[in-house]
Amino acid sequence: MREAVRRGMRSPLVADASLGACVAVGFLAAAFAGVDPVVANTRPLDAGAVALGAAVVAAVAVRRRYPIAAVVVLNAVPLVWFLGAYPGRLITLAPLIGCYTLAAHRGWRWGLAGAAFTALIQIVAIRVVLGDAETAGVVPFAVLLVATAGSAGAAAGYYRAVLAATRAQLAREIQTREERARRLAAEERLRIARELHDVFGHAMATISVQAGVGLHVIEQRPGQAREALAAIKKICDDGLTDVKTILGILRTDTPAVEEEPRAPRGGLGRLTDLLHTAEAASLRVELNVEGEPRPLPAPVDLAAYRIIQEALTNVLRHAEAHTVRLTLTHEPSRLLIRIRDDGPTTSTDTPGGHGIDGMRERARALSGRLTAAPHPDGGFEVHAELPIPNPR
Repeated sequence: MREAVRRGMRSPLVADASLGACVAVGFLAAAFAGVDPVVANTRPLDAGAVALGAAVVAAVAVRRRYPIAAVVVLNAVPLVWFLGAYPGRLITLAPLIGCYTLAAHRGWRWGLAGAAFTALIQIVAIRVVLGDAETAGVVPFAVLLVATAGSAGAAAGYYRAVLAATRAQLAREIQTREERARRLAAEERLRIARELHDVFGHAMATISVQAGVGLHVIEQRPGQAREALAAIKKICDDGLTDVKTILGILRTDTPAVEEEPRAPRGGLGRLTDLLHTAEAASLRVELNVEGEPRPLPAPVDLAAYRIIQEALTNVLRHAEAHTVRLTLTHEPSRLLIRIRDDGPTTSTDTPGGHGIDGMRERARALSGRLTAAPHPDGGFEVHAELPIPNPR
């Protein structure tokens, strides 16, 4: 019941009907009490006066939905009231409500028209009641009241329009921020997934090769098996360090230790260790550096390292290759990477894998490009072009 009452109080129709009832009761009570009778030969209140009060209630109740009709009815009631010789002139305040509503809901142009119409009816009503003798002193006051009601309605309508536009703009900005946050979160998840894929893929592929070597020579050549186990341990330690770094980035609520890196380890500075790991897995890598090497921006440096790492991982896992030719070309505005193996002319990525797609995404994130396809002369080749922003 309380909820129904609160809902009814929030309803515009109920609120406006209540306002109309208050206005009707007010001017009927004032007329009944004889406050400011104005008309000399008045007649007592009857059913006609009550009907006019009901008309005021109905007009005020529907003023938001039908503002023009409300103005017409609320202006007609005082005219009929005075023509019927009912006492009191508080009834002249009812049209001001209609004038205010028209300006507030239809704009200042409709409000101006409603104010002119209301002022005209007020003047006619005053002439009917007072005659020519006292019209000059009352008309300016009545016109001022009508102008005030229309101006107040126009101001309220403008305020509501500005408020609605502000709320709409705020809602759009909130939606834009939420979409941007979701997009950034998705990009961050994709970046972390790429890092984990590269770290685990390379580590597991190398461990698998080294473990196979160790099992093959453990009885005939224990020393080589010991070297394979040592390589496996080093690969595991490096992989765990990279994973710890990546997961540490996710713990934003935990203060970072100053000596711990805040980004996944990697870069062409670690290229020698990467090539040694590949060579320990019985893969010969021929490195050729063209141009003058220089410090690269961190995103380009990391992307180049991860692309080379993933390409070597694919060769170890999927290609029956013994030699890989790695060419790094340093140009003023870009870094070119070319990786070609001597295996069969087949793809070095499984049909359901994400290695080549991940390399392409890394290059695309830096506005670069990457191609991976069998080479006409045999083997499989990966070619990446990474732009260098603000080259010096």
